[in-house]
Amino acid sequence: MVFYRKYRPRNLEELDSLDVRGKLRTILSRPSVHALLLTGPKGLGKTSAARIVAKVLNCEKLNLSPKSKVRNLEIEPCNKCPQCISITNGNNIDVLEIDGASNRGIDEIRDLREKVRLSPAYARKKVYIIDEVHMLTTEAFNALLKILEEPPSHVVFILCTTEPYKVPPTIASRCFHVALKRAKLDELVRSLERIVKNEKIIADKDSLLEIAGLSDGSFRDAAKILEEVFANAGRKKITKDLVSSIYQTTNIVSVVDEFLKFTILKDVKGAIGFLGKLSSSGMDMKYLSEQIISRIHEFLLEKVGVSKEKSDLSESLEITKIKELAEIFTLANSKIKYAVLPQLPLELAIIEWVDLGDVRSEGAEVVRVSLKTRQTHVENDAHLGLSKKQSLPHSLNESLSKSLNKKSKKDPTAFSSFSNGLPSSSVRPTNRDILSELINRVKTKNHSLAGILRGCILESYNGKRFVIGTKFKFHKEKLQDRKVRGILENALRETLGKRIPISIVQKS
Repeated sequence: MVFYRKYRPRNLEELDSLDVRGKLRTILSRPSVHALLLTGPKGLGKTSAARIVAKVLNCEKLNLSPKSKVRNLEIEPCNKCPQCISITNGNNIDVLEIDGASNRGIDEIRDLREKVRLSPAYARKKVYIIDEVHMLTTEAFNALLKILEEPPSHVVFILCTTEPYKVPPTIASRCFHVALKRAKLDELVRSLERIVKNEKIIADKDSLLEIAGLSDGSFRDAAKILEEVFANAGRKKITKDLVSSIYQTTNIVSVVDEFLKFTILKDVKGAIGFLGKLSSSGMDMKYLSEQIISRIHEFLLEKVGVSKEKSDLSESLEITKIKELAEIFTLANSKIKYAVLPQLPLELAIIEWVDLGDVRSEGAEVVRVSLKTRQTHVENDAHLGLSKKQSLPHSLNESLSKSLNKKSKKDPTAFSSFSNGLPSSSVRPTNRDILSELINRVKTKNHSLAGILRGCILESYNGKRFVIGTKFKFHKEKLQDRKVRGILENALRETLGKRIPISIVQKS
């Protein structure tokens, strides 16, 4: 049997979270408990805690009647009586585990409502453990609410979920809520030490801390990683170096800094090449992306003055650039799980970061050229005896000057010259300039739509019609959607200063 199942907590003392142990002891000291709601991320022991509660309620050697004088610390199942053993083995007919994902309809809950009226066959309490309760339909929740409002005295419900915000407040308010938070390092190490001791595994404390750091705050993941390392080590001692060599975590800080150096310098070839080497060496891309985001977060703390440490990389970035990096790599991290090639989302993040810089550079160059040209016209007009106010509107001059002064700030009006009227015919912005500005404006409203536009071209624009070309039928259908078209038309109006009809064509 795998470690995480073999060493599931069997009593309250074996629950590694001190906070959860204390809450459950307090709740179980009340004889009137009829419903619990256990919430928290995956792998923290919600189902295990639910089974322990069922054992405490039905243990033949534990008296929890109102007249008993059992203290909190004495509330522990014996794990020896027939009730405790059958619950541990999962074959107790009075403790039923229901999967909310596959029994989510109103018919299943109505059937449950009929069965709860029956008294327990052998146990003191009939316990219903509903896992992933957030998957129930609205109608099913309404039916469950009726049971929770007037529950039979012999029934206890334990609801478990990873998404508590999907549980209706009417249900949650009728339950004792126990929130399981991501495990701390010392709690994870405590759990691993229990496995190491029982399996007679030789492992040092540093190796357990390294495994705990890789587990993302999950007891189950920590046990699984320990088992993988143990399988690779054989009967050798498990050390931090061994864990690092298996999961490619050695000197991760210098690896991340080297990668970020390529990225910040916009060296696409160097960054993607370095990423390819890491992937070939077996580096976990999910772990790498998490470390990259963590490092960017450190840059942010340095910039705002929370952290006193200073690094050369953070010194070369302004806070707006750090924000952009964090957004791009956070999005990439969320896509790695479902990516065909784990490194691909990170490679696309590099390209997007460089592309954003290029678009802004081009935009700033158009503004600079536009300003210089208009100022030349002003000087020529002055020689002709014309007023500067007639030749160059104050609002435009002020807008262009501000664009120049804000050299490094993320400015959504970087192409303000478009919305205030196109530059003179001698320096008209190109189709690429207009499309780039349109993409920037669309991105603030719909990130995925901006991604589609990056794969399109501006077929033509004659002042009366704006024609976008795409190679893919799916993209054409997406861009022709009424809601999407509304976003495009509004963004184009902001870009050009007037409403222009948009056409979408598919190129062969």
